[in-house]
Parts: sequence; structure tokens; C-alpha cells
Amino acid sequence: MKRILLPLVLILSGLPLFAEERPPNFIVIFCDNLGYGDIEPFGSTVHRTPHLNRMAEEGMKFTHFCVTAGVCTPSRASLITGCYAQRVGMHLNKRDYHVLRPVSPFGLHPDEVTIAEELKELGYKTAMIGKWHLGDQEPFFPTRQGFDYFFGVPYSDDMTARIWNQDGSHWPPLPLMENETVIEAPADRDGLTKRYTEVAMDWIEENHDEPFFLYFPQAMPGSTSTPFSSEAFRGKSANGPWGDSIEELDWSTGQLLDQLKELGIAENTLVVWTSDNGAPIQPEPDDISRGSNQPLHGRGYTTSEGAFRVPTLVWQPGTVPAGTVCDELSTTMDLLPTFVSMAGGQSKSKLKRDGHDITDLMTGVEGAKTPYPYFAYYYLDQLQAIRSGPWKLFLPLDSFPRHPHYKTNNQPNGPLLFNVVEDIGCETNVADQHPEVVAELSAFADEMRKDLGDRDAPGPGMREPGKVETPVPVVMIEE
Repeated sequence: MKRILLPLVLILSGLPLFAEERPPNFIVIFCDNLGYGDIEPFGSTVHRTPHLNRMAEEGMKFTHFCVTAGVCTPSRASLITGCYAQRVGMHLNKRDYHVLRPVSPFGLHPDEVTIAEELKELGYKTAMIGKWHLGDQEPFFPTRQGFDYFFGVPYSDDMTARIWNQDGSHWPPLPLMENETVIEAPADRDGLTKRYTEVAMDWIEENHDEPFFLYFPQAMPGSTSTPFSSEAFRGKSANGPWGDSIEELDWSTGQLLDQLKELGIAENTLVVWTSDNGAPIQPEPDDISRGSNQPLHGRGYTTSEGAFRVPTLVWQPGTVPAGTVCDELSTTMDLLPTFVSMAGGQSKSKLKRDGHDITDLMTGVEGAKTPYPYFAYYYLDQLQAIRSGPWKLFLPLDSFPRHPHYKTNNQPNGPLLFNVVEDIGCETNVADQHPEVVAELSAFADEMRKDLGDRDAPGPGMREPGKVETPVPVVMIEE
């Protein structure tokens, strides 16, 4: 009799039947090369993004959310590992031309512990649907890095069949893969956003009864001057192919949000929508045919704010306060420790990480502040800038490829200091007015160099990437 009455008493009292509620699901939508000013919640007046508008209205905008590199591979490595790319050897230097190319011997080291592996340890189902770009050799596949399921391409969709002139390597036709099998080559680039969305929704439908983590790195708008979109969106925007692809990404997001509500799991699912780096942009600021980072300064592939600061929305009805804005500095490195914390776990990895638990920021805890005393901006292996609080210091450099502010190859006269909160466009150098800030941030730069090095002086905190001796194409080129 007691065994029957106890649950009945709990039900009537409104208390949960189990000691612990089910942990939240996590979805990360990671766009490719989409700029700060490319969506309506962040100021676009050209691209129609009603579903992202709704996401902002029902959730939180992060206005100082940063990636850790202005280019694909290192940016993705940071999200997956919770580390600066330099720490996990994925900054690449010049050995692999800034990002991983097809048939590269390098990839994310199998000994690194990924966000998927951490959550899998806590009982989560895990999937990665979209663009991987952390190694196309078998030991580096997503399915070897903690993901139960993979559907997508192993690198950028513009890396199609050709001979790579820099080293003479043969690139295969772009492979679309399911788990470790190529199912289409070349992949239909026009249909990637639609196809990814359909596969993601099928996977959510199949796994929504258990805690799940979906990493959803979209292919678009991508690196090409003419992004791809499906027929339903082609030619429909006011900004050519770039706008078409963004409006399809918005549609894709709306499909997922609607599905979460239909399945009754919206209130138990945290969705993070962001980009891997800023837009490449055109030379003329009013030409947004390759994206917009406005009102930030600079283009993607640099250490400018326009490259590192990305439009970010966080949504979980009932947990993330609706219609709110977070102006505190946070980064993609924070997603791993935050998700593990929200899932009720603790990392078992002994490897050093750089990210922080930002649950308080995401849930709108009053008075919550950035966990970063300082944040580093690396270009490949070169430390180019440091941020602390509202201040960003561009360091004097002997050489500075793609440096966003120095225009010549001559040594600049001094550092450049900007208040990136009050001077969002980095228009006024105030280094002379604040020598104490310059000194403090210069000291922070020295601390970073002691850990992760600078240029030809690797730091002791750096770990090696994975490497295979004889890389082979995922799809062999037909003779």
C-alpha cells in the first residue's frame, strides 16, 4: 500500500516524481562568415530575418560575444574544445594555409576532449550536422570526436575538386557524408541549408525523448562571392545571393524553433545562434554583397572587431529572460563549460581550457559580469591585440599580415587603443590619453605570450594537433 500511495502523494502535492529533472537539450547553430550587421536583430535593414527577430524577442542578444579567430578552422576548434585554437594546435600557422585544406595530414588531436565527448559522458545523444573543418582524415572525423551521428561536409563547401597549386595536392569532389560514408560527390551545394535542416529535424524527432546535443554548423553564407541557396529562396532577397542565403538560414532557424515547441521541449532546450567569424565584406563599405560587419570596424580574416565579434542570440523560454541584452564579453570557448554545468556535470578532463561557465550571463542573473580579466586576439601564431573591459589594445608589431588598422609594412609609431564599448567603430585611438591602460594591457599580452607564445616562439601551453603520415582523399579522384 505504501508503494502505491507515495507516488500519489507526490503527484497531488505537485512535486516531481524524480529527485532530479531532466537536464536541458543544447543546440548550437553556427553560421559561416555571417557578419555582425547581417541580421535584423543586429541592425540589418536589407535582410529579412523574422524568425531571428522572434528569437531575440523571446531570448537574449549578446552584443560582445567573440570567436577566437577570424577564420574557419581555428574558430571551430575553440568552440569544440573550449580552448584558444593555439592551445590545441589548430591555429595552423602557415603549414596548412590558415585553414585545413582537403587531404591535409592535420586535424584536431584525438586526445583532445570535445564538447560532444563531455556531454556524451553525461548521457547525452550527440549529433553534428553541417560543416566540420577539423580534419578530413579518419582519426579526425566527427564520429571519432564524440558525435553519435554526422551528416555534412568535412570542410568548406567551396573546397571542390581541383589541384591545389600551393602544394600540388589533388582535391576530391566535395563529399557529402553520413557518419563515415560518402553518400554524394559532388554534393549539391544549392541544397545544403534545406537538406541540413531536414536531417536535423529528423534527428531531433528521433532523439527528443532523451537529453541531446545538436551541433549545427551551417555552410552559408560561406566563403564564396556568390553563396548558394535552394530554389525557394534564390533571387528573393534585396541583396543578391548573400541575402538569399541569410534569409534561408533564418527560415531554417524558424523550422527548428517551431519543431521544439511542437514537441513540447522548447522550455527544456537552450539554442545558441551565432557565426564562426565576421563577413569578408567588399572594399566599399556601402556594398554589402559579401556581408556587413557594421557598425563594427574591419573585415573577417583579421583581428578586427568585425572579424571576432559576432551576432549571437540565446533562447530558452522560461530560462533565458525574453527581450534582454547582454553587453558583457563572452566567447565560443564558454559553451563547453557552460553546457556541462547546465547539464549538472563536471568535466573529467585534466587538459587546460580557456573558456568559462557563463550560465549567469545566459540566464540574466542580476549583476553577472564577464569572467574574462583579458582576452587575446591572435592571427595565426601572432598575438595582435588584447582586450580587457571596454579597452582593446592593438600591439605594435614588427610584421602584421592582415592587421586591420596598420596599412603599411613599416613599424607603427606606437600602440592603438580603442574603447570598443563607447567607440564601437574603433575610430579614435586614445593610447596617448590612457598610458596606464596601455601598460596594463601590454602586461596582459606578456602573460599570454608566456602561455601560448607569439610568432616563432611557441608557448609551453600549446598542444600538438593530430597528424597522419599519409593523408588520402575522402573521395578518390577518378582517373
